[in-house]
Amino acid sequence: MAWRDSRRSRQRLLLFMSAIVLGIAALVAINSFGDNLARSIDDQARELLGADLTLSWNRPPSRPMQQLTKTIGRDRAYEVSFPSLVSIPKTGGVRLAQVKGLEGNFPYYGTWEVEPASAIQTFRQTTQRVALVDDALLVQLGAQPGDSVRVGNLSFLIAGRVTKTPGQAAVASTVAPTVFLPNQFLQRTGLLQRGSRVTYKYYYQFAPGTDVEKYIKPLAARLDKEGVNYDTVEGRKKQTGRSFADLTKYMSLVAFVALLLGCVGVASAVQLYVKEKVASVAILRTLGASGRQAFLIYLIQTALMGLIGATVGAFVGSAVQLILPRVFGNFLPVTVDTALSGPAILSGIGTGLLISVLFSLLPLLTIRNVSPLRAIRSSYEGDLAGRDPFRWLVYLLVVGFIIGFAYLQTRNFLLAIGFTGGLVVAFGILTLLGLGLIWLVRRFFPSSWSYVWRQSLANLYRPNNQTLILVTSIGLGAFLIATLYLTQGLLLGRVELSGSGKQPNMVLFDIQNEQLSGVRSLVKSAKLPILQEVPVVTMRLADINGKSTAVNRKDTTFKTPNWAFTREYRVTYRDSLISSEKLTSGKSAYQADGAVYITIEKGFYDRLRVKLGDTLNFNVQGAAIQTIVAGTREVDWNRVQTNFLVVFPSGVLEQAPQFHVLMTKVPNNQTSAQLQRELVSRFPNVSAIDLGLILKTIDDILDQISFVIQFMALFSILTGLLVLASSVVISKYQRLRESVLLRTLGASRAQILRITALEYGLLGLLASLSGILLSVFGTWALAQFVFEVPYRPNVLPLVVVASVVTTLTIVIGLFNSREVLVRPPLDVLRAEG
Repeated sequence: MAWRDSRRSRQRLLLFMSAIVLGIAALVAINSFGDNLARSIDDQARELLGADLTLSWNRPPSRPMQQLTKTIGRDRAYEVSFPSLVSIPKTGGVRLAQVKGLEGNFPYYGTWEVEPASAIQTFRQTTQRVALVDDALLVQLGAQPGDSVRVGNLSFLIAGRVTKTPGQAAVASTVAPTVFLPNQFLQRTGLLQRGSRVTYKYYYQFAPGTDVEKYIKPLAARLDKEGVNYDTVEGRKKQTGRSFADLTKYMSLVAFVALLLGCVGVASAVQLYVKEKVASVAILRTLGASGRQAFLIYLIQTALMGLIGATVGAFVGSAVQLILPRVFGNFLPVTVDTALSGPAILSGIGTGLLISVLFSLLPLLTIRNVSPLRAIRSSYEGDLAGRDPFRWLVYLLVVGFIIGFAYLQTRNFLLAIGFTGGLVVAFGILTLLGLGLIWLVRRFFPSSWSYVWRQSLANLYRPNNQTLILVTSIGLGAFLIATLYLTQGLLLGRVELSGSGKQPNMVLFDIQNEQLSGVRSLVKSAKLPILQEVPVVTMRLADINGKSTAVNRKDTTFKTPNWAFTREYRVTYRDSLISSEKLTSGKSAYQADGAVYITIEKGFYDRLRVKLGDTLNFNVQGAAIQTIVAGTREVDWNRVQTNFLVVFPSGVLEQAPQFHVLMTKVPNNQTSAQLQRELVSRFPNVSAIDLGLILKTIDDILDQISFVIQFMALFSILTGLLVLASSVVISKYQRLRESVLLRTLGASRAQILRITALEYGLLGLLASLSGILLSVFGTWALAQFVFEVPYRPNVLPLVVVASVVTTLTIVIGLFNSREVLVRPPLDVLRAEG
């Protein structure tokens, strides 16, 4: 019976069920991509690490540990890395880069992509000064293989262009481009000085079949005690898989928004469909069908169409996932091999079927109560006047499904509740705006306006109007796109703000004591201000209240985390707070009766699990200094200033080995480049961070991220437009009757065309403005409470979003209403019987 009844309405059923196609396509594409990514990470885990095991440290370990590191594995490679300014003498370009001195056959696994390929062997075997340089650095400084790069006191011939390093995503080379040098020349660069921030690393290759996890486990405690970090293939696999699992979960939630958007369209379309079928249901009831049987007939119809839509969406998503590796390519450290994912396809089809049935239940419940009296009395409406208690059960099922799905994606119940709450708020606000629009038009209807305008406005609140569903669906799509652009503007504005006014925009660091006066003179000779100058001392925490890391492992009541004893601390000394700090408890750093009282940043204080009055003993490069916690500070880390976790009082660390940080403000790129060239020439170990370059780098990264988010938001926009198209077609039959009436009363085709265009233009404009209003409020909240910056939204993207959405709404509305405009009234009267 369900199949026979659907024959006359199959086209409409297919159309509104197609609203879930794009949502399921996005969901299946992301889940398939996630499955393929997880498999690729498993297959290429060794390539991610480039070895079977790595050991790294940033302070020289003990002699026994150094001897141990040289006995591990079948083969090993050695790396020394540190940040430094490098320059291209040919072009005069200067850039902060990561310098890596290599010795050995790294990488053991994966492909080190270098142009020309022969440059790798040249680099490994040469006794000459040659370098391999990241492509991003060569492009930025206008250099190419054959030129030279200056690092410290030495110049190196650029033998090759590095396009990919195992385990490194493309975006990483943009943020921190690398210059690879033969390790034997590093000492002669003059950059490895006392106090320099250097990381040492060994890459190990083991014999095939060796259980590296089992091998390293007995050494873990010893390595931890020495401050040596280790990484294995299994560890890197888990770490990378966890990171990108979070990405795919987030993208799945974005796809789920598109799916929910389509289901809102389904509910609206089914509601209109049910209104058209009320007479047919009444006839079925007079022929002996029960309300339950009538309900099941139409439930089966919608379930079947939902299954078809979900199946089509699953196959479309399987095709879409083939292009996702290109969309995400710059952020992935592995090459993703795409293949059909059975679990993703089956879960997509099941999700589509379940959610289409759930959202169809609300309008379908009314069929159970249709009275046979409607077959003989068209004015009878008493059967549907009451409230159905089952509707609340359906509401609970829908909310429960959304929470459950979000939990399956995030494995975090609070996050799932927050996600559902956010959706409810967004849909609720857009629904209220739609209802408010209907009320305003009806309440303040402009009776004196022209006939075309009056008719267009009346269509916004007439029976079977689509105002509410279109404001919700199109508005949510516009909200996603507008929020994307506004948030990107906030992030860029935050960085731009840090370089505006009197804020420093260049940081010079690794300045040694004997170089400080020279660097000061250099900055002043360039007529630049010295806005801040801070000494920095490196040290390690030896114990807390006399208890060290050894006690920590034995005493379960000792709550201090192990990392507190293995990390390196960079601290400064002063007797007062600076503008980015606020004292939250206790006193500022001071000395009294030979005791040293320090302050700790509040968040770090909480993580360290100490309290005021506790004793912290530091090892300052071999010298022990006992301190007492005097107070806590709240630090604004967003400020471009040298902020510290631990601050000592003056008069304690002045004689300790230290380096200095100097901050200044350069007016333009030319002055910045000139200052950096002088630094490289006179003080090669001193590094500089140009915030202008950082801004450009962040802009490039945000462009890539925004493209990914736009790609996902596109599904929501297209779904909203598909809901629009299906809603227009569903209501087309009502419009045909209205058109006949208008044409019979003398309205011309041109008038009907203008009425239709105005109606959809108003709907598109108001829907987009609703979404934009919501996005402006949301990004204002971000600016106010998260980024803490003045809010000045960029109007141009908002105008573009409103214009595009409005134009598409008009075009789709007119295209789907063309039959209203071209069919003669007589044809419609005959068709209607």
